[in-house]
This record gives sequence, structure tokens and C-alpha cells, in this order.
Amino acid sequence: MNKVLSGGFLQPIVLLLVVLFIKIYAFQIVVFENTSFFHVLLIEFPMWAVVLTALMIFFKKRTWLAIWLYNLILSVLFIVVVYYTRYFSTVPSYFDVKQIYQSNSVGGTVALLGSPYDFLFFLDVVIILPLIWFFKKNSTTFISAKRWTAGFGCIGLIMTVIAFRYPLIDVSYFAKKHGYIQSQFVQAYENSLGTAFASQEYMSEKELEKLKGNTYVPAAEQSTFGLAKNRHVFVIQVESLQEFTINQKINGQEITPNLNALLKESAYFDHVYQQIGAGNTSDAEWLMHTSLYPEGMDPTVNTLDGEEIPSLVRALKKNGYGTATYHADDITYWSRDKLYPALGFDYIYTSSEIPNEKEIGFGPADEVLFNFVDEQLEKQLKTHEKMYSNIITLTSHTPFEMPEEYELLDLPEYYKETYVGNYFQSVRYTDEQIGLFINHLKKLGIYDESVILIYGDHSGLHGAPVTDHDKTLLKEVLGHEYTMQDRFIVPVLFTAPGLFTGDTYSHLGGQIDLMPTLLNLLGIEHETQMMGHNLFHYKKNLLGMRYYLPGGSFISDKTIYTAPSAKLPASIYNRKIMKKTKNTNGLQKSIDNSLTIMEYSDYIRKEQTED
Repeated sequence: MNKVLSGGFLQPIVLLLVVLFIKIYAFQIVVFENTSFFHVLLIEFPMWAVVLTALMIFFKKRTWLAIWLYNLILSVLFIVVVYYTRYFSTVPSYFDVKQIYQSNSVGGTVALLGSPYDFLFFLDVVIILPLIWFFKKNSTTFISAKRWTAGFGCIGLIMTVIAFRYPLIDVSYFAKKHGYIQSQFVQAYENSLGTAFASQEYMSEKELEKLKGNTYVPAAEQSTFGLAKNRHVFVIQVESLQEFTINQKINGQEITPNLNALLKESAYFDHVYQQIGAGNTSDAEWLMHTSLYPEGMDPTVNTLDGEEIPSLVRALKKNGYGTATYHADDITYWSRDKLYPALGFDYIYTSSEIPNEKEIGFGPADEVLFNFVDEQLEKQLKTHEKMYSNIITLTSHTPFEMPEEYELLDLPEYYKETYVGNYFQSVRYTDEQIGLFINHLKKLGIYDESVILIYGDHSGLHGAPVTDHDKTLLKEVLGHEYTMQDRFIVPVLFTAPGLFTGDTYSHLGGQIDLMPTLLNLLGIEHETQMMGHNLFHYKKNLLGMRYYLPGGSFISDKTIYTAPSAKLPASIYNRKIMKKTKNTNGLQKSIDNSLTIMEYSDYIRKEQTED
């Protein structure tokens, strides 16, 4: 029997490869819903098998330890990919895995993503232990490892060469079709080429607007140019704030009473979409301050290396503004230690300066943040005639668990301790702090001389944490099923007392349009190109989407197009009613135009960050 196991058909290398194949097959089913035996065998499996068999060759003295560690690392990697996919609805790349040290941003949410069945990915790590004992006892060697390595290596090389012949527009879809490892190779290669894959042909503002369906008008000739000239500027980026919370009531209580009150002196844009990539909140800051598309697969801040870049901050400084940014988090988180100097802020305040008091989630409560802003602002106004303050809130961050004393909503019992209920409580708390901050501006006597831009950075309700019960609660609040549009639209308020009187604008916009709109109100022309435009002037738009929708997806005035992904085929939605349609009129043109805009944006960004 021992001879059969150790030297016959059931050689250890065969058993190990069979176990590995089962694991890879399970990974493909869970992540890609792919059940094709031959697809896994010929495309996904060979590269993982090459690594395993190579370990048997190179670690002759500690072969079994290397094999066991390989299986353990693979199990951890697969769990990370599975959890990431459940939360972000996209398959992570090696860029995202590099950010695992920053997982505290969703640390409290991880418990909501798991399933007891996930631990089966570690089953082989346990099963292999008695096999190690048996084969070591019989002094088994891996004499055929070189042949297995060569065989799988040839298959893997062929499949990788084939993969390089296809464009990588969306990592998830590419990984499903050509293999997860192959997708990482292609992505790393394309990233190393930098601007080689980005459009390098100069494109004028006139050409950009034509791609979006507009007739270009110079900024200075637009009717809103300079309306808020020389006013103080406050930008408040609100964590996880979604548009449907505005003017919404639960149990007779407004979720955002203070923001609702501000609407009377605001211009309100209720169809502005998030456009962030893997950098999430930091990408929203990037969009706000550069009007360029984020990297997408890698947090954009990772592309910075200390160089100065054209920005909203620098444009304001040239026009006499003092500039400050506030975020009650570690400055190294999402590499803001590189982002803020690159943007050019005079004053940078993060967790080193903002007191760590009344901690909620993973940072000081927003009450502490705004109190700190109040104190600094009074000092800065003694030095600067005009101030720009960029304020990033933190409390309304997933998993939205609020201490009872900070819960300001009296929710029905069936909302309590639900993800949606917690979300509403956290948004209501942050709204209260914004209201108090507005009151402080009035006490300082500068509210009437300010323009205040308030917007959400990205959705809070998405992924596996949103249970069926949560969806039922959302349907009760919204009056319809929670849709992709409900998820992606963020509120945008331009509050300027004496200028705006509560008008609502419902044409299409994106976060990339915030900087051009603000600069136009201030009567400032930016020195370098922006991919966005003035929302007050232009009514048509075309928004590229990355990361949270498959590559190649876009949003236009009438359509939301989602490109094929790892699990779903391509879909076309009527944007107004969020119903699927088969109308493909102008579809390819919109796909091409949106990709052209994003590629040109990539070229500008890489030129700026490599200068």
C-alpha cells in the first residue's frame, strides 16, 4: 500500500495538484461563477501549478514547508479577493492587494462579508498535514517535478501570450476570460508603459465638449462667470453621503434637516454621479481638486511622488486665497502626505493636529473636526483676506455604528441595528455638525461672503453588507427598489447667500465637473485643461466610469451602459426610469467617446505627475 501511495499512481505531486485544482475551481465558481472544467484546467490552473511544482524543485530541504505555506498564502489571497469582491463588486488587482495595510477603512465591515463556507478555502491547509507526515515518513521525493513544471509552464506561457493580445479595459472581465494571474501580468505591463497606452494627441476644450454633445463656449463668456468673485470658499466632502437622503423623512423626521435648510440659499444638483476609483475618498478629493479622472485600478495618490501639480488649490492661491485642508485621519492613509503637498495647501491638518476626542469608528467625531476648523479659521482670517477650506468628514463611514448618545433619529424598531438604520443615524449626526458649522460662519460674519460647496464622496450602501432586510427598508424609504442610480448619485449643493434661491438642476453631472463649476462662479480661469465643465452652463454630458462599473461603462443623458463584467453580461439602462433597454442607437459612439476622454485625461495626469 505504501508503495502504491508513494511510488505508484498516487504520487504526492499528483495528490497535491488535484487538491490545488479543486481549490482553484472553487475560487472560479465563487468569484466568477465559472463552472467550465476545461477553462479552469487550461487557462487558470497552469500558472498556479507552475509555482507549486517549482517550489518542489527549489526548496529541496524544506519542500513540504514551502508547499504548506504556499497553500496557506493562496487560501488567504483567495479569501481577500472574495471579500473584496463582495464589498466593492469588483475583482481586486495586485494594486488593491497592496493596499491591504489600509483595510482599517472597512475593518468594521469585514464581519458582514463573511460566510462559514469561506473557511473551506483553508480545508486543504489542514488536510495536507497528514499527507506531509505520511510522505516524509516514507522519504518520498519529487523526482517528476521538473516535468510537471515544464508541462504546465508551456501551457501557462501560451495562455499568457494569448492574453497579451487582448485589450485590458476591465480587470474583472479580463481575469474571467484570460485568468487571474494573466490579468495581473498584463496590468503590470501596461502600467509600466505609462503614457504609451494613453492618447497623446492634443485635444482642445472645443473637441472635448463636442464628444459630450455640447457646443463649446469660453468660460469667461458663460453667464455664471464671476458671480461669487472674491468670496471665501468652503468645500465640505461628506463621507458616504448619497443623494436620496436629502429631503427624506423617516418616521416624520428629516435625515438631513440642516442640508435641507441650506437648499433655500443654494443651487442644488441632484443628478451628479460619483466617479471614484480604487482610492475611494482620496479619489473624490482628486476629482474635486484636478478635474481629471482617477487612475481607476490603483488609488490615484499612488501615482504621486512629491511633484507639484496644477490644482484648484494652486489656482486659488494665485488669486489671493489662503488654503487649508482638514481630515481627522492619519496623513499617510491613502498617501495624503503626498497628495496635499502636491495640490499645494498652505495649511494641512490631519490626526496629528486634530484632537482624538469623542472617537467614533476609526477617528474623532465630526463635532471635533468642525470645532477644530472653527478655531483655525479665526486665526487664518487674521492673515488672509480670503480663505479656502477643504473639509473631509469621517463619522458617516461604514459600518456606520453610532454610540447611542449620538443617535439623533428616533427610528422604528425594525430599523434598529440594521445597516440602513445605522447609515441614516450616521448621516443625521454629520448633518447636525454641518449645521453648527454654518452657524459659526454666520457668527464670524462671513457666511454672506462665502460660497459653500457640499457634496458626497461616494455611496455608503453597497455590496454584501446590504442585506435583503436592508433592501426592504430602502424600498420603503424610496418608494421603489434600490437601484444603481440610487447608489451612484451624490448630492451637490452650491450654497451662496444672495446668489441662489433654491433652484434645482437635474441634468447630468459628475464629480469631475465640481472644480470647473466652482472656478467659473469665482471668475477664475484654470491654466491647464480640465475634463469636467461648468454644470450651470452645459446641459449635456458623458461620464466615464471606472472600478465600480466595468471598464468601458459610461453614463450619458439618456443611458447608463454597464460593460460586461466577471459575473454579468453587458447591460443598457434607460437612465430616467432605470429599466433595461435593447436600444443600441449611438451606443458604440458613446463607448468610444467616453474612452477617448478618459484616455486623454490619463495622458494629462501622467504628464503632470511625471514632470
